[in-house]
Amino acid sequence: MTQLTVKQYDALEDAIRDGRRVIVGRQHQQVTVIPERLVIRNRREAIEARHPTTGDRMVIWIDDADSLEVVR
Repeated sequence: MTQLTVKQYDALEDAIRDGRRVIVGRQHQQVTVIPERLVIRNRREAIEARHPTTGDRMVIWIDDADSLEVVR
């Protein structure tokens, strides 16, 4: 996924604001995270997030993601 759709951006922004979980698919795996910020680093978009169970901080590059779904 090189770029999110407008609908996906809206859903991601809502998830960041409301503290909802997001499922990100990448490299044939899915990871559930709680997104905290959408940032640009080195000309690449990234989601700064934390793991919902351990609280570990994670950076997920948008262009590395295969899918993105907000858990409602």
